[in-house]
Amino acid sequence: MNRARIKLESKEYTDLDAVCVQIKDIARKAGVELKGPIPLPTKKLRISTRKTPCGDGSDTYEKWEMRVHKRLIEIKADDRVLRDIMRIRIPDSVHVEMLLN
Repeated sequence: MNRARIKLESKEYTDLDAVCVQIKDIARKAGVELKGPIPLPTKKLRISTRKTPCGDGSDTYEKWEMRVHKRLIEIKADDRVLRDIMRIRIPDSVHVEMLLN
């Protein structure tokens, strides 16, 4: 049995949770040991810019924020289950990293 650590990242938490549910369903049907999804700290990228491009006028700012949500799943499974997990349709907004031990 291999142990796989799957790290998922996305700006859209709904897409991220949908992929996690699909992985959990595959693991439950196969009857393998699953830990997760463990929510990791959300990375918040913040940018403040002035509203006026020339610099004249009042000091008004726009604040922009992008959040990157992360989840970690650990599975103790054989090659067949891992192959099924790799066949999941993953949206473009979700980044997947898989480490095998």
